[in-house]
Amino acid sequence: MTFFKRTAAVTLAATLGAGTAMAGGMAPAIEMEPVEVVEETGGSSANLIVPLILIALIAAAAGSSSTVQE
Repeated sequence: MTFFKRTAAVTLAATLGAGTAMAGGMAPAIEMEPVEVVEETGGSSANLIVPLILIALIAAAAGSSSTVQE
């Protein structure tokens, strides 16, 4: 029973000590100006090349179904 009391006392002391240490002042807020993000847009055809290539590869893979004859 004394082990339990010692453990409880140490736990209580650690909890109260940590709570007091963390309850200190907070750092002042740093206010910064918002940064503008400028994105350069490419041509509309550049956004279509990759999907068209993928569609062509999928169509080629679907069309070339090889049958194995024994």
